[in-house]
Formats: sequence, structure tokens, C-alpha cells
Amino acid sequence: MKKKEKEIMTVKQVAEYLQMDEHTIYKLARSGKIPSLKIAGQWRFKKEVIDKWISEQSLERVNKNLKDERR
Repeated sequence: MKKKEKEIMTVKQVAEYLQMDEHTIYKLARSGKIPSLKIAGQWRFKKEVIDKWISEQSLERVNKNLKDERR
């Protein structure tokens, strides 16, 4: 797939990219736990924002684990 085609992703594409179930992606989007936007009633995701979100989630976990180890 060309880069331009991957910039905006569907629920199915995000689910495949994150190796998660589509229903989980819908739940995360509805609850605001994953960065998303709705266009004409359809959930859409910017790949670069999803990549940044993944990095932030990983960093938060590392920081939490470090805090837990210090206790």
C-alpha cells in the first residue's frame, strides 16, 4: 500500500495494525481512549497519531513500572 493510502485508517486497518479485535477498537474510540475522529459517521484514525499514541502508551508503562520497582 502506498504511503498516502495509509495516512488515514479505518477501524479494520487499525485493528490489523495493532493486532486487536475490531470491536475493541470501536470501544476504545467511543470511550476516547484511542485518538480517533468520526467522518460522516465512520471512525477514522491518522496513522501518525496512532504511532505517537503507541509510543506514549509504552512510555507510560515503562514509567509506571519504574515507579513500582522503587517502592
